[in-house]
Amino acid sequence: MLLDELKAIVGAKGWSDDPDTLEPHLTEWRGRYCGQALIMVSPSTTAQVSEVVSACAEARVAIVPQGGNTGLCGGAIPDDSGEQVLLSLSRLNSIRAIDADDFSIVVEAGCVLAVIQEAAKALNRFFPLSLAAEGSCQIGGNLSTNAGGINVIRYGTARQQVLGLEVVLADGTIWDGLRSLRKDTAGYDMKQLFVGSEGTLGIITAATLKLYPDPGETATVFVALPGANCAAQLLARMREHLSDRIQAFELLSDRCLRFVRRHMPDSALPFANEHPWYVLCEVIVGDSYAEIENALVSAMEDTLISDAIIAKNEAEAERFWRMRHSISEAQKPEGASLKHDISVPIGSIGEFLLRGDLLLESMSPEARLVAFGHVGDGNLHYNIAQPPDADGAAFLAEGEALTEAIYDLVDDLDGSISAEHGIGVLKKDYLSRYRGGAEMGLMRTMKRALDPQNILNPGKVI
Repeated sequence: MLLDELKAIVGAKGWSDDPDTLEPHLTEWRGRYCGQALIMVSPSTTAQVSEVVSACAEARVAIVPQGGNTGLCGGAIPDDSGEQVLLSLSRLNSIRAIDADDFSIVVEAGCVLAVIQEAAKALNRFFPLSLAAEGSCQIGGNLSTNAGGINVIRYGTARQQVLGLEVVLADGTIWDGLRSLRKDTAGYDMKQLFVGSEGTLGIITAATLKLYPDPGETATVFVALPGANCAAQLLARMREHLSDRIQAFELLSDRCLRFVRRHMPDSALPFANEHPWYVLCEVIVGDSYAEIENALVSAMEDTLISDAIIAKNEAEAERFWRMRHSISEAQKPEGASLKHDISVPIGSIGEFLLRGDLLLESMSPEARLVAFGHVGDGNLHYNIAQPPDADGAAFLAEGEALTEAIYDLVDDLDGSISAEHGIGVLKKDYLSRYRGGAEMGLMRTMKRALDPQNILNPGKVI
């Protein structure tokens, strides 16, 4: 019997069918997706993952891999049949090796992102992937969704941090591609098939990641803008002055910060007056603050900014960033919201926001726009919160037409309906609509080739 075989593979501490233990693993962070599982297994080695997958493949039982369960698209939640095996990577959490001279680290899929950051820091190295859930998200999930975060402008997405992978394939075969090579043209770049595939092509069990030199002192700058259309121009101006020293460049609407101040303790706007839009950026200081100040003065003279504050110390910088990272949590008490993790060319951000305002005014004038994101890479979280007194369930049920209109606008600007959160269940039908034809055909061909029985996270992505 499969259940007995799985229990024997992972041992007494490696499985659970207790409803209370399973409950937090069966619900997506926002509560939008819930499922049931036949059993949850938590292997402690790659060999155990391989055995679990082999047993499930032989029994033709589906497997849903799960990391820290911080995703927002339902990609790590089993369906409601109660017939799928939930495979948690949380016990596969060792740092296998770290080489300061090679600027690389080998980590298992269950390693929490913040632990990797700290391990690099202890050797005077820097791992740049950074996002709000870094204290609980796991690197396997980050890689399987090609997570972005705040530092993409300088370092790229999770995909750009990967030198090699170890992956368990759909028949239980272990592919060991944990190389740390920067140059390798020996055949196809296999590792990139699995980054962003959300566990549908193989289960990432370990990764070799790039490390970077410690960037040294950084300055956190809070900037007030007269309008969102100034953001891309400000970024261009700062890059002219500071080149690639800009690590993060985050656009925040006034409503985002009002929600944060309303629901998050010890949150306060650092400016004397409110402004419609803000930018929070982090810049490597270099030799002095003078170049940063010169860039801000130049932008002020050309009315690209209304005000600016450079954090006086690390504590103030942390307060600024806490406001940014609290936006998603502060949205929850405001009721239901439609989430749109989209990207457009950087130069089209102003046009997107302008046309989006007109769209929202015509289709749902009482709804509240909560827009924020990573302007440096064109990624916006264009969220629509329900009207204050509306019924949340009804708002979500009626929101599909608005979501489609927003995605049509994104498509018209040659953007993407998924910038960093993945597809999961939430956007599966939209992916077919906006990436149809040859592109979807290629995806289905790869899925059939690597998972012919469709047991790896079925019903997700495609």
